[in-house]
Amino acid sequence: MIEKTRSSIETTCYHCGDALPVKPYTSDDKQFCCLGCKGVYQILSSHNLSNYYAYNDVPGQSQKKAKQHFDYLDEPGIAAELVDYTDDKITSITLFIPAIHCSSCIWLLENLHKFSPSIFQSRIDFLKKQVSVSFKNQEISLRQVVELLESIGYEPLISLQDVVKKNQADHSERNLITKIAVAGFCFGNVMLLSFPDYFGLSNLEQEFKSFFGWINLAFSVPVLLYSAKDYFVSAWNNLKRGVLNLDFPLALGIAVMFIRSFAEIITGTGAGFVDTLCSLVFFLLIGKWMQQRTYHYLSFERDYRSYFPVAVTLIKDDLEKPLPLNELKIGDRILIRSQEIIPADAILLKGEAKLDFSFVTGESAPVEKVLGEVIYAGGRQLTGAIELEVIKPVSQSYLTQLWNNETFRRKDSIKTFSDSASKYFSIVLLGVALCAGLFWLNTDINRAVASFTAVLIIACPCALALSSPFTLAAVLSIFDKNKFYLKNTAVIEEMAKIDTIVFDKTGTITNPDAGGFVFQGTLSEEQKQMVGDLARNSGHPLSRELVKYLDLPSRFPVDQYREMVGRGTSGWVNGHSIKLGSAAFLQLPVADRGTVVHVVIDNEHLGHFISRQSWRPGFKQLALQLNKSTDLHLLSGDNDLERAQLTPFFPRSQQLHFKQNPQDKLNYITILQESGAKVMMFGDGLNDAGALKQSDLGIAVTDNINNFSPGCDAILDGAAFEKIPLFIKLAKDAVRIIHMSFVISLLYNAVGLFFAVQGLLSPLMAAILMPLSTITIILFTSITARYYAHLNKLL
Repeated sequence: MIEKTRSSIETTCYHCGDALPVKPYTSDDKQFCCLGCKGVYQILSSHNLSNYYAYNDVPGQSQKKAKQHFDYLDEPGIAAELVDYTDDKITSITLFIPAIHCSSCIWLLENLHKFSPSIFQSRIDFLKKQVSVSFKNQEISLRQVVELLESIGYEPLISLQDVVKKNQADHSERNLITKIAVAGFCFGNVMLLSFPDYFGLSNLEQEFKSFFGWINLAFSVPVLLYSAKDYFVSAWNNLKRGVLNLDFPLALGIAVMFIRSFAEIITGTGAGFVDTLCSLVFFLLIGKWMQQRTYHYLSFERDYRSYFPVAVTLIKDDLEKPLPLNELKIGDRILIRSQEIIPADAILLKGEAKLDFSFVTGESAPVEKVLGEVIYAGGRQLTGAIELEVIKPVSQSYLTQLWNNETFRRKDSIKTFSDSASKYFSIVLLGVALCAGLFWLNTDINRAVASFTAVLIIACPCALALSSPFTLAAVLSIFDKNKFYLKNTAVIEEMAKIDTIVFDKTGTITNPDAGGFVFQGTLSEEQKQMVGDLARNSGHPLSRELVKYLDLPSRFPVDQYREMVGRGTSGWVNGHSIKLGSAAFLQLPVADRGTVVHVVIDNEHLGHFISRQSWRPGFKQLALQLNKSTDLHLLSGDNDLERAQLTPFFPRSQQLHFKQNPQDKLNYITILQESGAKVMMFGDGLNDAGALKQSDLGIAVTDNINNFSPGCDAILDGAAFEKIPLFIKLAKDAVRIIHMSFVISLLYNAVGLFFAVQGLLSPLMAAILMPLSTITIILFTSITARYYAHLNKLL
């Protein structure tokens, strides 16, 4: 076994790197933060797979989360929807595993056969965070495969959307790469066969010249009919709608180059422009590939199905069995365990319901329900198991309506600079070409044709078509390194136009990892210890935050513990009566303002803890910077207890709105847009889904990019929240670079047009000018984008 050395081994978990508790779990002289991490280590060690820890420090993921139930995978109907292939002996499935992040992950997951010989193949797609597993279904079931993955710390993420997804794979990227390969192959060969013309080898036999010309023409056919096909289709479809997009002059230039080359080669009057044609298509396709580049492991088009489980536990005749969610119907009795999602609107029949609806409504406080009360879909049960009776199918639940809202304004496709410039470029190009042709028509018809076609060839907007994708692809890469992930490159240009920014509060500008309390009163160290020991017995979020704030190890046992959910707790600790909770619960003659936890020890009120809301790091500076150039608004589903704290960050108090439901947020965004504002919305939960869709640019903020986030145009890692002004500044710089590169391309076109209008453009000159302008644009955009990134401190 290969051992690793770490300076932090005494303070962090050997498996996942989290901080160790006061009494860590140990095995083989290694220390772990929880039983889960210790168990994974023991599994790996027992199968001689301890090399997992040799390739990377702390390669594992924390195992503190609750274990999942995968019994629904035994249902043939559900399994059939998930697997890629199955027969009597073999089953293959592709699973998404968010925990994949390093070489140790790849090594371990490709050695699954060492855990179970029934698994004979496992392959990793690192970029997509997917593992493809093939196993003998007579010896091991799909459920056992998934449970094996969970047991070693690589739990697959399986949601309802995986079941209803389209089985047809998207081959567009593969087709584009094939087109690039064909164009590149033909371009290289044509260049090789064109060298005699480039170097003026006039003594070359005429038969060879003619043969090389025909070979070049043959190479141009697949480039024209296959690689360049999409440009002709796009130009034609847009012409039918009366739109002149950038593909029109490109398709026109490609067609003219082929026709003139064909005419010159077949008549033996010249070598044609085949090399220019092939190089143009090759570079255009590379630009298109860069423009379409995105993040395979992120989903920007999520809906409610991403949030729901694949199946639910049905109770029938006192027996529990998994039921596919799409088969759930009105009247079914279901079991919801702790930390599971309520999948449909239902009535509480049994158990104590304490629900977290923050992701649906934005309200951060847990919600309690009593027997017979309606519980809406989307809440997460926080305590023990409950039983519910479904009153609405999944497709008609409140949660589903957050997406299926018919009041959405249909978001127009993002208009880029290239789209706007192409219309005028095409008109000017055709005008210059016609003028040049008409000028020579009366004196020399051959020269008129030559000048007309030469203008269309040399003024083909290759450089313009490449300036945007190469600039935006460079900026996209810079954003990626700074944990800001965009749906596509067009989002960058849209960001540069934004003049109004709307923030959600809970989970967006608040820091989920850094709350805190302020205590007003006096507590001795022993009293703090007793308060912490009592609070440790409660699962309430405030109790958990209080334990974290006090940061004291467990010391005293608690007797006669009682808890009134959402109101307070009481018990005997070290011989003292301790009570924690609201003023109403403790019957104190005071009124609570904000989130307050009072402390009563031996019937004496010693003071109270005030929950202190913590904003994300840098929020104050961020708000001050954004206020200089944009209009800031806040929409929150929470109450307005923190209005006074937030007022300094926003220029006008009337732009702070609380107790906003999803429809209110959507309507507010619409009103802003109707007043002419370009709105960018930052949100994090289902309650923001409508507003994110409605806004000109919707950005989901998340502290784990692999967790659920609503449909959006971009995903921002919470760690990069304070960089928002820098991202906006770089987006505006990117548009500036595109404008500058457009000017450079016009200068090259001016030089080429000088010769083209006179009918003097030779194939050699075209072969030099067009690749030279292309290379210039690529170098200029890439270098300048990085320069501006350095200026904005993003590199």
